[in-house]
Amino acid sequence: MVTIAERLDLAYARVEKAAQQRTLEHSDAHPVTILAVSKTKPVELIEQAYEHGQRQFGESYVQEAVDKILHLKDKKDIQWHFIGPIQSNKSRLVAEHFGWVQSVDRLKIARRLNEQRPNNLMPLNVLIQVNISADENKSGCRLEELDELADFIHNSRQLNLRGLMTITEQTDDKNKQLQYFQQMKACFDRLKDQYPQLDTLSMGMSGDLELAVAAGATMVRIGTDIFGSRK
Repeated sequence: MVTIAERLDLAYARVEKAAQQRTLEHSDAHPVTILAVSKTKPVELIEQAYEHGQRQFGESYVQEAVDKILHLKDKKDIQWHFIGPIQSNKSRLVAEHFGWVQSVDRLKIARRLNEQRPNNLMPLNVLIQVNISADENKSGCRLEELDELADFIHNSRQLNLRGLMTITEQTDDKNKQLQYFQQMKACFDRLKDQYPQLDTLSMGMSGDLELAVAAGATMVRIGTDIFGSRK
C-alpha cells in the first residue's frame, strides 16, 4: 500500500517539476505551495501528512473541519484553509477557527467574516473566489464584481486580502483550461498593482496542476493524489 508520505513526495516532485519549467519560460518565477485538501478524510491521515512536513490543509465542510481543528489544536503551526462555499449561518465558525478563507465571493460573506473574526486573532487571510469560466455550476464572483469586493476586504480591519482563487469548469480541452488560468493570472496581476501585498493565486488541482503552474499559480490544491479518492 502506498503511504501518505510517498504520495506527498510524488506530489512535491510533480509540482517542483512544473515550477522549474515555468522558471525556464518566465521571469516572475516563484515557489508553489501545495494545499493538501483533507476534506472528508480522517484526522489520522492528516497527522501522517503533518509528520511528513505538510502544514497547509484545506477543508470544505465547516463542522467536520472544526472537529479536526480542535482535535489537532496542539499542532499550532498547521494553517487551516476553508475552501468550500460559505453559508451565512456557518460564517462565524469559519471566522473563529480558520486562518485562511479561499472562497469569499460576495460582500455579504466578507462583511460577516469581518464582523465575526475575534479581535484577539490576527486578521483572517482572504482569497476572493472568481468564477473565471462563468460556469453557472461553480461558485465565485463575476469579474465585474471583483473590484468592489477587493476594496471592501482591503479596508476591513479583521480581513487581510491575500489574493485570488478559482475552480474552473471541467473540460478536456487543455488549451481552454490554460486560457482560464491565464485570465486568472491577468486578474491577479492587475489587482496586485493596486494591492501590492497580494501574494497568493490559488488554482489548479490534481488533474490540471501543470497547466495552473505554467500560467502562474502560487498554490495548487491537491486532494486525491495525497489522500486517495473520496468515497
